Amino acid sequence: MSDAQQITLLVDGEETKVTTGTTGAELFFERRDVVVARVNGELKDLDQELPEGAEVEGVTIDSPDGLNVLRHSTAHVMAQAVQQLRPDAKLGIGPYITDGFYFDFDVAEPFTPEDLKTLEKMMLKIVNQNQKFVRRVVSEDEAREAMKDEPYKLELLGKKDGAAEAGEGVNVEVGAGDITIYDNVERKEGTTVWCDLCRGPHLPNTKLISNAFALTRSSSAYWLGNQKNQQLQRIYGTAWPTKDALKAYQERIAEAERRDHRKLGSELDLFSFPDELGSGLPVFHPKGGIIRKEMEDYSRQRHVEAGYEFVYTPHITKGHLYEVSGHLDWYKDGMFPAMHVDAELNEDGTVRKPGQDYYLKPMNCPMHNLIFRARGRSYRELPLRLFEFGSVYRYEKSGVVHGLTRVRGMTQDDAHIYCTREQMKDELTKTLTFVLDLLKDYGLNDFYLELSTKDPEKYVGDDATWEEATRTLAEVAQESGLELVPDPGGAAFYGPKISVQAKDALGRTWQMSTIQLDFNLPERFELEFQAADGTRQRPVMIHRALFGSVERFMGVLTEHYAGAFPAWLAPVQVVGIPVAEAFNEYMFDVVDELKAAGIRAEVDTSSDRFPKKIRTASKDKIPFVLIAGGDDAEAGAVSFRFRDGSQDNGVPVAEAVKRITEAVRNRTS
Repeated sequence: MSDAQQITLLVDGEETKVTTGTTGAELFFERRDVVVARVNGELKDLDQELPEGAEVEGVTIDSPDGLNVLRHSTAHVMAQAVQQLRPDAKLGIGPYITDGFYFDFDVAEPFTPEDLKTLEKMMLKIVNQNQKFVRRVVSEDEAREAMKDEPYKLELLGKKDGAAEAGEGVNVEVGAGDITIYDNVERKEGTTVWCDLCRGPHLPNTKLISNAFALTRSSSAYWLGNQKNQQLQRIYGTAWPTKDALKAYQERIAEAERRDHRKLGSELDLFSFPDELGSGLPVFHPKGGIIRKEMEDYSRQRHVEAGYEFVYTPHITKGHLYEVSGHLDWYKDGMFPAMHVDAELNEDGTVRKPGQDYYLKPMNCPMHNLIFRARGRSYRELPLRLFEFGSVYRYEKSGVVHGLTRVRGMTQDDAHIYCTREQMKDELTKTLTFVLDLLKDYGLNDFYLELSTKDPEKYVGDDATWEEATRTLAEVAQESGLELVPDPGGAAFYGPKISVQAKDALGRTWQMSTIQLDFNLPERFELEFQAADGTRQRPVMIHRALFGSVERFMGVLTEHYAGAFPAWLAPVQVVGIPVAEAFNEYMFDVVDELKAAGIRAEVDTSSDRFPKKIRTASKDKIPFVLIAGGDDAEAGAVSFRFRDGSQDNGVPVAEAVKRITEAVRNRTS
């Protein structure tokens, strides 16, 4: 083979010579798990020729990119099945999403659960036909001819140049580069049986999908995610490399449903969402109130120990405050509409004194700035750490309100730290350490950090200041030793942000605490302190929310613990169950000792039989159940029964009280 017939590639880091015209499929022929190739950083179908000098990497089906390609390809198979079942169905968009995919359709009737079962069978038949996914580059005229019966695809072609801004999922179909159509080709006859406008890439064939997929649900959805557009029907599904992986995912989903905080909140009588109050406005019942109070009390204690000072601010304010802060310019859509009050009218109805707009506060920082500004400040007072459990209100759209994790009225555990530029890095480091340590005390231990940087379309201040703030936050994050993930454009308008991402017991990631570095609001509010040299200087402002909101954090903890809160947080820490009514008085004496030690304990004196009482305590997820019968009463003892069903008999009452109080005090169970 002459040099003229060869090209040089860098394959998985090694220099390799291959024949001109070699495709990814030929290069990775012996690696059956490779489903696409990463060529010079871009994912390409395996049937595409590899260019001279390319850096090539095989992407396996079980890698994150490989899973996305698998799921996108499965979405095409689902759409093909839908148009077989409903020939009048018009295609919307079908991207991959986390753990799955969806496809939108314009159909006369919504899909039923029975339809989904039928579609799964039809999809399996397509998969077993081993159809090829064949990429075809076309002109816009050719694409319009191929998609002439698909009005939504034709609309997408008109949005090609602005695909990134056109709406959810548009980039999956059209965008920068060639217009491509993917044909599903029947292998024996070589005929195209279905096609779709799509950027790809896709699996080489449907057989690689195997039988490890499932359709999970259907719902309505607006075209391009815009409520002004046509309402379509969306089918969600999931796909995995193996049946075992699919089964493991389905078990995780089932466990997540069992842990749903809305369900547990009702079952355990913790909180509810009365329709009479409105969407996103929860109420906490007595048991939920105990958990919330314990969460807040422990947080207050730790904040006092860390040198924070407590402040309180009102729920509403004149609109001018948020004009100064910039929120009315940048955040008005997330605020409740103004209340126009205080207007005074003459007898003839003319205005003697104009009214003013008041707003429910969406955040506490502008009010904390007013506290800082209320009197002269000295460098000797800095860092000044102001803390508030402040109630704020945000107009979340009805479609995104979700239990406690996305509400319209919330309590932020909000802190604002004012310091000098020289102090800011040390203060940020202390703040991050404080945040992580406190989250660990609540039972979260698996973290990584996300660095949100400037949105070039939505910011105040100058670039140099943003660069300094971003660099400082990045240094603090990196020095923590935790993984740091970039979030380009995710910052608030006034400064960059570190967010603590925590994984729960199911491995799901939740954004918890946020730490924002802000040079801009001190400037807008003209905050000053007197420096050691007598000059007036601007403080640096650090915004810090630890829980994010008390409501959201409680929702996360409810699911993390599956409602079985550790003893220090549990609404009822101990239930005493006498084996017969004759031992009620003895059990009340034991419970009185526990109450005197500060333990939340009660005796089950219901008319239920003993086994039913045990089951009730288990259902209510009580940390400690104490049982007493004749032998226990004679010995001055009780039997411990734990959540896992294990039991420790004949424990002296004094020892039982000590065990329980130590477990609560040390937050060990």
